[in-house]
Amino acid sequence: MPIGETLAQARRQAGLTVAQVSRRTRIRETIIRNIEQDDFAGCGGDFYARGHIRAIAKAVGADSQPLIQEYDARHREPGPIATVSLGELLAASGRAGQRYPPDPPAVRAKAASSAGPARRKAIPVAAGRRVASGQAGGRRTVKWSVFVGVALAVVVLGFVALHVLAGPPPSEAPSAAGKHAVTGHRAGRSRPGPAAKASRRASAPQASPTGPPPSAPASPAQPLAPVQAAAFGPHGGDNPQLAYLVLGGGHSAGWHTDWYSSARFGNLYPGTGLLLKMGRAVTITSARIDLGSATGASFQLRVGSTPTLSGMPPVARASGASGVVRLHLTRPARGRYVLVWFTRLPADSSGTFQAHVYGVSLQGRP
Repeated sequence: MPIGETLAQARRQAGLTVAQVSRRTRIRETIIRNIEQDDFAGCGGDFYARGHIRAIAKAVGADSQPLIQEYDARHREPGPIATVSLGELLAASGRAGQRYPPDPPAVRAKAASSAGPARRKAIPVAAGRRVASGQAGGRRTVKWSVFVGVALAVVVLGFVALHVLAGPPPSEAPSAAGKHAVTGHRAGRSRPGPAAKASRRASAPQASPTGPPPSAPASPAQPLAPVQAAAFGPHGGDNPQLAYLVLGGGHSAGWHTDWYSSARFGNLYPGTGLLLKMGRAVTITSARIDLGSATGASFQLRVGSTPTLSGMPPVARASGASGVVRLHLTRPARGRYVLVWFTRLPADSSGTFQAHVYGVSLQGRP
């Protein structure tokens, strides 16, 4: 069972609402709802996602250990930062501070063996003083290890926050240190020799008498076939057993949502949709969705690399749609997943609200 569904079921069995769990854990209600839908993008990273899972599981009376193991197996980002927890850092720093504890008896014995006859009477007093200083040093070592552990944890948390907020550094701008490492010269200390000047002249762009070369034409769009279709939404989406009927040119029965009492899903859910899995990263340029004869559907076309709402940003929209809807993207979108996400349902002859999809065709480049 997924992490979110396990936590949601435990919360309902405990008779708690999302607001009550939020007050107990001090985690925002939106983050709790997203976690119950297996959407961890709003947590701010693996470190915080694990902490939220543990806190929610404790509040609803669930075992957090198997949930953490499932999160690491399915959602953890690669890299050393994602595998280190605060408890592990504190434990490691504590062991480092106690690696070489003072040994007053050994110090006293060594002093006794090296002292001369004239100083033997002073050995008991000196040994006592050494023992006292050793105990004080031990207490200082323990305090220092705790301080080092807390400081290390603060540094790691600051690094993780900076990494999340700043994003990946630009790769196209080489640093000044990199330039100096390549040329082997210090800035302002030496002049370039003949070989360096010749190299610069060779690498400088030369004007062509015939003008700039023409850019290579983009490859034409071609049909892209999804490898699988699945329902997407709260509690597994609507009618997942019918999702495959939109593949291979569509089917006369098609896929449809559940019946709702209003166009906004009876105020139960923010939306529902149909997820198309491409099997590999592709570039989408246009889409064709057959909605049938019902009028008034509003939906988004989302494309991304992870099957979550936050991981599939909207690339095109349609409002009050019916029949065959053709969407041409203003900018090509690349990803492994394509989502037709309904935000408003059309009315039918029975006075209820329901959307149909009889076929989906995608165009782009593999």
